[in-house]
Amino acid sequence: MALLRITPRQLEAFVTVAEAEGFGEAASRLSLTPSAISQLVAELESATGLRLFDRTTRRVSLSAAGTELLGAARDALGGLDRVLRSAADLRSRARGVLRVAAPLAIASTLLPPAIDTFVLQHPGVTVQLCDSAVDRLVDAVAQASADFALGPDRPTTDEVHREPVLDSPWVLWCVPGHPLAGTPTVDWADLRAHALVAAGRDHEQSIDRMGDAWPATERVVPVQVVDHLTTAFGLAAGSRLATLAPAYTGRLARAFGLESRRVTNPEVMRQVCLYRPSRRALPPAADAFADHLRAWLPVHCTGSTALT
Repeated sequence: MALLRITPRQLEAFVTVAEAEGFGEAASRLSLTPSAISQLVAELESATGLRLFDRTTRRVSLSAAGTELLGAARDALGGLDRVLRSAADLRSRARGVLRVAAPLAIASTLLPPAIDTFVLQHPGVTVQLCDSAVDRLVDAVAQASADFALGPDRPTTDEVHREPVLDSPWVLWCVPGHPLAGTPTVDWADLRAHALVAAGRDHEQSIDRMGDAWPATERVVPVQVVDHLTTAFGLAAGSRLATLAPAYTGRLARAFGLESRRVTNPEVMRQVCLYRPSRRALPPAADAFADHLRAWLPVHCTGSTALT
């Protein structure tokens, strides 16, 4: 095909000669010799089968065919310029769409303000937040339904790399009038005398693992397990129940009127990790947002510490 013989350099020479009305001036503008410009135009004429310029000893002017072709040539060069600028934006992480998966507790508390801050700095990037069950995070990354995920420490596969980025302490959430609200910290053993609600099997199992050091008769056992953290917070908003959840859920817990009390002896941390594909490259914008999270999370998560 003749199109395959047309190059951006030929189009650029053609447009520049038309605008400069001469080969010499065009050569000067493009930092080439007049003979090089003439050769590029001749190649374009050969590829198109058209005479593009009427040449005399005094001046060069567009032919009728050249006049018709000039607009299309300018459009083609403009399109190529947009491609190059888009590529430059992608390389500089200034543009793109990225999908981030996270469980409800993180999707509703940590990520919205982190996304707002990031998009202010990168207005050409769109961050799509996909709320996901904790046990679906690794699959979401492995199956490419999300570029990466942010969530609690989970087992991974060869297709997914796990990077710990934050340690957040488990804390007791209760109303100000709760019996345990009168002290700044609560010993783990103190919890056995009070009714707790756990949110989901993941939280229930985490609470169970926290008490592994004690005999079964001394472990903390929730009196109720609900599916969602918001339900646990709603139940804790009464005066009878309290719940355990990582400190990073504070934005949501305080909306229910709950206060936190640090749980000690032992103090147990919830590890938050970035999950990213092991065998495919992330879009540049996703890499940029991951870098942003590494810096943003430890600063804005009260009581938490960075792991990177």
